[in-house]
Amino acid sequence: MKIMVPLAEGFEEIEAFAVVDILRRAGIKVDIVGVVGTVIKSARGVSVMTDKRLAEINPEEYDGIVLPGGYPGYVNLGKTQKILEIIKNFNDKGKLIAAICASPSILAKAGVLDDKVATIYPGMEKELPHPREGKVVVDKNVITSQGPGTAIEFALKIVEKTLGKEKALQLRRDLVV
Repeated sequence: MKIMVPLAEGFEEIEAFAVVDILRRAGIKVDIVGVVGTVIKSARGVSVMTDKRLAEINPEEYDGIVLPGGYPGYVNLGKTQKILEIIKNFNDKGKLIAAICASPSILAKAGVLDDKVATIYPGMEKELPHPREGKVVVDKNVITSQGPGTAIEFALKIVEKTLGKEKALQLRRDLVV
């Protein structure tokens, strides 16, 4: 199991790092992928060194993608044509696609949510074709969540979907969630 977490300038720190941490604790290989380089600055000015640059990766090597939110991070991700292409391709193949905070709007832009329900940061529901309330919403291969405060539940749901309920429950206990 190998998942990419693309970061663009202005990403939300909690959403990115909680997911990367929990997925790695579960034994999932995670690559933090910089959209424009190897050092990406977060929404609150934290500079992060990525594992790879988007230009260097082969999307076929990945089983899923997780999009953190944050402003203007989600806008920058949504303007990146290669990210939109990866999302569409992964959806066609039934691969995992997960997005949190405002990033479900990117999935809508890519057409992935045309026939699926999803959640998004409160107040942005108009960005989705079929919005649903809930901290974490799963529809087929797509997992969406609302924001920084839901990041741990979101990450645990990704673990459950990819590695099973037992592994997610074990992590939940280990993390004292």
